[in-house]
Amino acid sequence: MMKQTILLTICVLFSLTANGQRTVITLHKNWKFTRIDNNEAIKMDYDDTAWEHVSVPHDWAITGPFDKELDKQVVAIVQNNEKVATEKTGRTGALPYIGVGWYRKQFRVPQFTEGKKVLLTFDGAMSEAQVYLNGKKVGYRPYGYSYFYFDISEHLLKGQDNTLAVRLENHKKSSRWYPGAGLYRKVQLILKDEVSFRHWGTFVTTPFISGEQAKVNIKAEVDGSDLTLVSEIMDANGKRVSQHSSQQIFGHTMEQNLEVLNPTLWSPETPYLYTAKLKLYQGNQLKDEQLIRFGIRQIAYEPDKGFVLNSEVTKFKGVCLHHDLGPIGAAINTAALRRQLVILKDMGCNAVRSSHNMPSLEQLELCDEMGFLFLAESFDEWAKAKVENGYHRFFNEWAEKDVVNLVRATRNHPSIVMWSSGNEVPDQYGSLGVKRAKWLQDIFHREDPTRPVTVGMDQVKAVMKSGFGAVLDIPGLNYRTHLYKEAYDKFPQGFILGSETASTVSSRGVYKFPVEPGKMVQYPDGQSSSYDLEACSWSNVPDEDFVLQDDHDWVIGEFVWTGFDYLGEPTPYDNYWPSRSSYFGICDLAGLPKDRYYLYRSRWNTKDETLHILPHWNWKGREGETTPVFVYTNHPSAELFVNGKSQGVQTKNDSSPQNRYRLMWMDVKYEPGTIKVIAFDEQGNQMAQKEMHTAGVPHHLVLSADRKVISADGKDLSYVTVSVVDKDGNLCPNASNHLSFKVKGAGTYRAACNGDATSLQMFHLPTMKAFSGKLVVLVQATDKPGNIKLEVSGKGLKKGAISIVSESATGAVTMEL
Repeated sequence: MMKQTILLTICVLFSLTANGQRTVITLHKNWKFTRIDNNEAIKMDYDDTAWEHVSVPHDWAITGPFDKELDKQVVAIVQNNEKVATEKTGRTGALPYIGVGWYRKQFRVPQFTEGKKVLLTFDGAMSEAQVYLNGKKVGYRPYGYSYFYFDISEHLLKGQDNTLAVRLENHKKSSRWYPGAGLYRKVQLILKDEVSFRHWGTFVTTPFISGEQAKVNIKAEVDGSDLTLVSEIMDANGKRVSQHSSQQIFGHTMEQNLEVLNPTLWSPETPYLYTAKLKLYQGNQLKDEQLIRFGIRQIAYEPDKGFVLNSEVTKFKGVCLHHDLGPIGAAINTAALRRQLVILKDMGCNAVRSSHNMPSLEQLELCDEMGFLFLAESFDEWAKAKVENGYHRFFNEWAEKDVVNLVRATRNHPSIVMWSSGNEVPDQYGSLGVKRAKWLQDIFHREDPTRPVTVGMDQVKAVMKSGFGAVLDIPGLNYRTHLYKEAYDKFPQGFILGSETASTVSSRGVYKFPVEPGKMVQYPDGQSSSYDLEACSWSNVPDEDFVLQDDHDWVIGEFVWTGFDYLGEPTPYDNYWPSRSSYFGICDLAGLPKDRYYLYRSRWNTKDETLHILPHWNWKGREGETTPVFVYTNHPSAELFVNGKSQGVQTKNDSSPQNRYRLMWMDVKYEPGTIKVIAFDEQGNQMAQKEMHTAGVPHHLVLSADRKVISADGKDLSYVTVSVVDKDGNLCPNASNHLSFKVKGAGTYRAACNGDATSLQMFHLPTMKAFSGKLVVLVQATDKPGNIKLEVSGKGLKKGAISIVSESATGAVTMEL
């Protein structure tokens, strides 16, 4: 059996910036929106005075209300091994995303003159977008996650107002999770010369890297003749480290090779980015310019070794992420994305899988900057349906177009180290599915020969039999830990990727007794236990994946389902109401870490100490009853004390997967007071200790912001965690006080979230109950700098307040209309 090494290198194209030859304008403000189902909205004289004024990105459905009848699906979920159809009330979040929405915007482009062209670009529109300019249809794109653009030069009015109208429609039974609704990603105009770089036409790679030099290859598709391409490469300090000019052109492509001496390589530990300045001249006249930030790095996938980054074997310590951002829905916000990545970075996570859709460009830019490996996914359906009105309706006509746009728009990001052409597609069965897998993989290879392709496969027996798994560059297994070794033996690639793992379920701060492993366990309150021993019928708890990765070099890592809870798919409560969001997250829907976060952190974060105790210690009525205590730590052993009395020393061992990664005292009897844990190293030296106290009655509120200085750009967010504590400052873990929020000064209230999957309180209203003693409030900047004050109050509680400063934005200024 021949096993080949795949050697890959890549750089990154970020975003085009405004300059004298090219202008990028973001259409952010002053949109009008309504929910109507007719084509009159495209008429120039249509009366839109009663329409809602919105900014884009915008999600029209996130303000609710929640309703169990919305998109109620009666279905047997094949992916969950279900045989009998049952009512699924919260499968798509129970939010009103179904229907037709219209967006309209007036704009002028005074710079539009003879010899210029204008592109209208969309990073995503949910969904079935029909785009009109001045009453004329300029294009259509059905896939809600696809990037797309239209050349609107011939439709644009010079020196006059132009009317842009976008019709979007979401059908019922079109998704397996909450997809969002509307223009949820940015919309831009790109004004440039007719002689210019083609959109998404520049590809930067590094085909040779050594300690002394890197070869940077630039291929740029251009329009025009008598052209000269002048390129400079700048380091992170703005110092020029290489330059080159050329006039040779083959068809529409110009190519250059530049040398960078002693390159600093991009990696999760050192996400170093260079900048390339590309100038396109016609004769002596500058016609177009691109500023391109890029990273230099080398990747390979080697049999029996796995993923190799810059000559170092690297395991994927990754998470899967759906695209919604909890209480703000699908509307993209850079501050929200950054907060997620900061939380994941502290956990020791080094990789993200966009599940199961094309990622936002903002997310990729942040991953480049912050150092995350990225698995960029395309589809959840191919030609065979999972849901009645899913992507299968468009696959035959649009799949190639959508893959091309995915690759061309994002192929230069150094964070992307792998493509995925699908997730758990029903096409895994039979020869036709094998042909589809190869067809899609060939398209990826054609557009980007530098990266491999995977598919998240759940039907492992079927893909071993049909050859489906053998066709792929990277065999990705979703769950099925018991089949890893058999798949490794049968597949030719020489390694296995855990493309989707665990699906452990838990509710933050909720604990159930007796403490024992369970599958698809349901409780009357609609919550799952945070002892981290409950999973789904098809899945497992984290420790089982840890064993495979630690014991086998050919298991190249994992992507946990999921990093954060998301709207929809409330397994194991698919037919329970109220329940409208997932339980899979390592963090809850508010972004607050669950206990499981510290289990992963104890294994993944090798630099910082982890010492975490669970459960909480407020169990009135359980006095004298067995209440197991777990400790998640990166130390090998620890001693537990209850009110000063030792409960013995526990040491990690190989007797079971749980004993290998957790310290567990299963026979502890509850008594109020103090529990303390002291952790030891291998030699028995005391390394750390931590205490937890039984809290008294709720007394006051403590506020803590993730960022106390934000930008006055009208978009930036500060996430403020609100904790209900007793008079001594101990968290009241059972507190569910109803809290109210008031924002004063240069900011506004955006949303709140408590992480409770069963809560039907709407995120955008300035009041919400605490859940397990906490919730999170989102404060948004205005476009005016100044001081912001958030006040939080609750009946019988001393109110809390926090000050945030909104400062004028620095650095590059984005042009907006």
